[in-house]
Amino acid sequence: MGSFLDSVPTSGIIRIRDLMYAVERPFRLDQGDVSFDAPDTFKAAIKAAVDANHSHYLQTAGLPRLRQLLADKLRRRNRIPVDDPDELLITNGGVHALYLASQALVEPGDEVLMPDPVWPQMLTALAASGARPVRVPLHESRGWRFDLDEVAAHITPRTKGIYVNSPGNPAGGVFTREDLARLAGLVREHNLWVIADEAYEDVVFDGHEHVSIASFEGLHDRTASMFTFSKTYAATGLRLGYLALRNPVWRARATKLLALTATNVSSIVQYGAIGVLEGDQHIVELYRAELQARRDLFYAGVGEAAGHVFSGAPPDGSFYAFMKIDPSWTPPPEATSPSQSWAMMEYLVGKGRIGCVPGVDFGPTGENHLRFCFARDRAELSGALDAMRALFR
Repeated sequence: MGSFLDSVPTSGIIRIRDLMYAVERPFRLDQGDVSFDAPDTFKAAIKAAVDANHSHYLQTAGLPRLRQLLADKLRRRNRIPVDDPDELLITNGGVHALYLASQALVEPGDEVLMPDPVWPQMLTALAASGARPVRVPLHESRGWRFDLDEVAAHITPRTKGIYVNSPGNPAGGVFTREDLARLAGLVREHNLWVIADEAYEDVVFDGHEHVSIASFEGLHDRTASMFTFSKTYAATGLRLGYLALRNPVWRARATKLLALTATNVSSIVQYGAIGVLEGDQHIVELYRAELQARRDLFYAGVGEAAGHVFSGAPPDGSFYAFMKIDPSWTPPPEATSPSQSWAMMEYLVGKGRIGCVPGVDFGPTGENHLRFCFARDRAELSGALDAMRALFR
């Protein structure tokens, strides 16, 4: 395994994050982190847990009360037919949940259908499990969603599973109920499994709805459904996620790996999660509404500052602007990469202090695009737009 890990790719996002720490007064539109603070109910419950000395080992799978609350939430809001809270595992963030799912479901050599563009760390997690990713393009003309006929055409006898991410990172596509119903039919027809990444379930705009694929008949048994507190509750640094697994074999495998990688997730953070789930949920809608306002502010600003360089429709979900670079843009002579998206990233960071991620880091379909995070506060977004205006005037 040691030498095998040498071949597992590392996301360019990590390189860019390190690069941005060396930039003076940067605009951090490269990292997927909101500027909001976690809700007071979350913080108060954490403080109470510290005062109550809840600083000892817990059940490996998580606090029973927390898993009960999450089982209720999955049944009520996601329409996933969870029978028992034991189907849930509490994880050290969403990345941990996806790693556990990949290790539990994948056998070396399995072909897994992946959207292109795709969040690079999911590609890394599957590569670490020995999978053979098969890229299926998302189409900008369809709101960064699959053409379902293309998905069907990519399924072969070697296909074992599919990774579904909606709302999506990096492009913000939201699969419709009809999309997911047809995907569910393909999964049943070809005896596939699903890893469903629903990290941005509460970040949808313009009346779009989030639908969980595990809510369709028979799909909960075939699906590893991943969720996180990071985006919904502005708690990226607290590292708390959860994984829903009805399949007892997969769940036993994931539980073993959870014990090996974390023993149990932070006790005080789990108590904090109980507090936020038992509290008023209006903050989730306030966050969502503000993110939509920031989305609109950013797209209007880019159109005014650099509309001749960047184009693209605002996303239906998540909090990223995945924008196309005009093909006539010529990289400066000092550019170090033949990739247009990498050259543009170097230009924006080096000359404008504007953090961003090259689209090709998310897959071949992402070349000639950049990802900006518009979840930063309005002052930071405005500063980045002013810098962009100066660069492209």
